[in-house]
Amino acid sequence: MDDDQRYLAVRSKDARFDGVFYVGVTSTGIYCRPSCPAVTPKRENTRFFPSAAAAQRADFRACKRCRPDASPGSPEWNVRADIVGRSMRLISDGAVDRDGVAGLAERVGYSERQLNRLLVAELGAGPLAIARAQRAQTARVLIETTDLPMSDIAFASGFSSIRQFNDTVREVFARAPSLLRRTGTGRAPHACSDGTDADAAGLTAPSGAQQSGTVTVRLPLRPPIDLDHLFGFLAARAVPGIEEVVDGGYRRVLNLPHGRGIVYISRGDTDDHVWCRLCLDLMKDLGTAVHRCRRLLDLDTDPDAVAAALGAEGGPLAGIVAERPGLRAPASADAAEMAVRGIIGQQVSVAAARTVAGRLVERFGTPLAFPQGGLTRAFPGPEVLAAASPEDLPMPAGRAKALIALSEALASGRIELDPGVDRDEASARLRELPGIGPWTSDYIRMRALGDPDVFLGTDLGVRKALERLELPGDPRSADRSAQAWRPWRSYATHHLWAAGTRPSGADGTPATTTPRSEGQAHDDEDSDDDRRPEHDSGRSAAGGGRARKRARRSGAVRRTPQRDTPV
Repeated sequence: MDDDQRYLAVRSKDARFDGVFYVGVTSTGIYCRPSCPAVTPKRENTRFFPSAAAAQRADFRACKRCRPDASPGSPEWNVRADIVGRSMRLISDGAVDRDGVAGLAERVGYSERQLNRLLVAELGAGPLAIARAQRAQTARVLIETTDLPMSDIAFASGFSSIRQFNDTVREVFARAPSLLRRTGTGRAPHACSDGTDADAAGLTAPSGAQQSGTVTVRLPLRPPIDLDHLFGFLAARAVPGIEEVVDGGYRRVLNLPHGRGIVYISRGDTDDHVWCRLCLDLMKDLGTAVHRCRRLLDLDTDPDAVAAALGAEGGPLAGIVAERPGLRAPASADAAEMAVRGIIGQQVSVAAARTVAGRLVERFGTPLAFPQGGLTRAFPGPEVLAAASPEDLPMPAGRAKALIALSEALASGRIELDPGVDRDEASARLRELPGIGPWTSDYIRMRALGDPDVFLGTDLGVRKALERLELPGDPRSADRSAQAWRPWRSYATHHLWAAGTRPSGADGTPATTTPRSEGQAHDDEDSDDDRRPEHDSGRSAAGGGRARKRARRSGAVRRTPQRDTPV
């Protein structure tokens, strides 16, 4: 896209490009999002920037009317696997605030100078400037939506001093922090959009919590979004003790760099946002918590681009894509947790996997100091599970050994699953572990790493959905068909999983399965196909009698017809 095409998007107030680029107006010295409702500036008075940090670096101030700093994130960073894309995901996760530019450079394997050069070349700003813009946005949210003292907001936003905080806010927003609070948009609504009171939903900071803070933020997104299916998907997999769907929204425990938190996500007043209420041990985790919630719900994606690629007229997926506009490919709020759950879900139904994960949380999870509703514990970290004995884990011996091997690799740093990891390298290292094969590693890549281009061609639910569409369902043919769906193959997988379900209820309850045939196993995406070689023993668990006996001795589960809900 060149500047003339960007100007056409600005003239048409096209909200699809919000967060993709920013427009600076030289006659006023402000920068806006493309959909800003103000009068369109003349072409000769406009400059275009790939990031808010680049506009701020060029001495432009944020528009007070369209608030460009609050735009949805660019979908480009989820797709790109190069150094710039990996760096942007890490910066959004707070890596610069925690480890500095040196730590960020070490994570991606480049020198500080080379990393700065690459980011400036593509985004017009280096990592420090990009992190500074992110801190400024976090500060604005806290100033306008909480009653926290300015000194607390400064350090919670990631600033190293109050003076730096004051200077940055004045420079970016052309207002002092105190004036920004007086003239702000006001406090976020205390009640959810469906009328549920926040206190009734268990969303307030518990009394007696010395350092906890509660804040409600508006998470912008690009509509449409199928929240019924999204909440239904999460409800079907909600692990008892750490997550639940309640009062029309989703609530879970978060493991964060400096402490823990509880998040409650509910529908927005309009379809361009959702409400996110966070109760945190330490407010300095706010930016990271918001980013992880966005990744979990896949809020930065461009649904129109996905629909155009998958639902092209006459294409094999056109019908099922049209049935579910705005379907998301949810990732995770904790990559290590999702990797463990990927192993737990081998060869069992969604309901069985939930039960086993709940038992794991009950036995090894850390109790919360202030439980809220059904949330009582935090998911156990890799170092805790690495120290467990296979006999102590509520699963077959082979799968328990695989889970412990994965936890040891994560705890030692031999395998990393952070947002900036090289996805190909992480996937290859996962497959080196015992009990992890192509399906499991690809599932972890899709959910834990948030890769939008993963196709589970060996998944039994995917294969059956393809056959219902009169497409070849064998893995090789399925993979060949999926090449046309790049770089959105994860969304194709989710559409195929959803093809056999009816829409969820408005309260987020799981969808029900459309019967396929009497007595046939209702397999789902968390189950490995019986004919795949990546089971715990490294062999097929089905087949002849000898193979089944060997598989059972190695800890595999005997297959029985499943009637659980695939979502």
